[in-house]
Amino acid sequence: MGPLHGIKVIDMTAVLMGPFASQALGDMGADVIKIEAPAGDLVRQIGPARHAGMGPIYLNTNRNKRSLTLDLKQPAGLAVLKRLLLDADVLVYNVRPNAMARLGLGYESVAALNPRIVYAGLFGFGQDGPYAARPAYDDLIQGGATLSYLIARASGGPPRYVPTAMADRIVGVTAVGGILASLVARQRTGRGERVDVPMFETMVAFVMGDHLGGLSFEPSLDDGGYARQLSPERRPYRTRDGYICAMVYNDKQWESFLRAVGREALLQTDTRFANFVNRSQHIDHVYGELSRLFEERSTAEWMHLLEDADVPFLPMHDFKSVLQDPHLVATGFFAIEQHPSEGVIRTMKMPMRWHENTPDAVRPAPRQGEHSAEVLQEAGYSAAEIDELIVQGVVQAAPLQPPETP
Repeated sequence: MGPLHGIKVIDMTAVLMGPFASQALGDMGADVIKIEAPAGDLVRQIGPARHAGMGPIYLNTNRNKRSLTLDLKQPAGLAVLKRLLLDADVLVYNVRPNAMARLGLGYESVAALNPRIVYAGLFGFGQDGPYAARPAYDDLIQGGATLSYLIARASGGPPRYVPTAMADRIVGVTAVGGILASLVARQRTGRGERVDVPMFETMVAFVMGDHLGGLSFEPSLDDGGYARQLSPERRPYRTRDGYICAMVYNDKQWESFLRAVGREALLQTDTRFANFVNRSQHIDHVYGELSRLFEERSTAEWMHLLEDADVPFLPMHDFKSVLQDPHLVATGFFAIEQHPSEGVIRTMKMPMRWHENTPDAVRPAPRQGEHSAEVLQEAGYSAAEIDELIVQGVVQAAPLQPPETP
């Protein structure tokens, strides 16, 4: 049933960071109820889709959830939410805390309804600093956390953002850890907890763990930065017919690699290759030499040689080739499934596995309002009350047939 079976999560998140976190909780067996405003989660509209509101990023960030469309601007909508919170274990949101307070859903108000609730907020900045009230997005946090500077310094080109929502997903994973820790603490204390997960501080800690360098000391020993990661030569190696990702790192791997390519004497004749410290101090030269070596053979030849030498490597995939990676095929990571409304879709399974508390079969990402009546019925509303809430526009239910993409 999953390690979080029996945990009820009220999910007031949208777009990517929060939904990625709540999906992980659902993957672990929690009952995640996704609260959507009448306009729906914006990410539903991103990317190609067979039906309106069912885009691929949404599908891959909202499985194992039930959808309730609720207008919290109406008092009756807020009353419905508060009723759901009475027996909830977790409330997770990703708007700014002052927006929650304006709704009457600040921590003190929610804890007064349910003292056992874990109240988790994912937002831009810690609430005790001058940026507290600012909005934030992944791109801004990447730049503020030095990622754009790192790309420019390593490449010699202009600053750029990493072409994936790295901050959103890392903060989402961090939030899952904080929520689970709070649930464990509740077993001891019987009380819930407020958990703040700020994007800026989380990402600065993530990046600067590698790059604080000599700035870790007072007075500083250098200007910061991890030389190996900043080397302009640190990139996939061009082969005779393509590219390969290889990592010759420790002394044993270097000995094995150089023996395999007939260059073992290099360890004695060139002190820059002699040991880990020397290689680190001359990393641009070392990586440059590796780049020249890798151009001498085909990708297939290198894969065979590196496997025999026990040197870590992987092919450099694109979006299509990764679907056919032999390891991912063998583990069934990508699966073809039948979605109730979207037909045949490709999904990704959760990487973690439990050997005893195995979660149930995956619940596909829901249409907006698909479970509105079901959730309200479980909360004690009668059929007549549910119909009245729908007539008033407080609640929306999904139509029997999904709308076509415009």
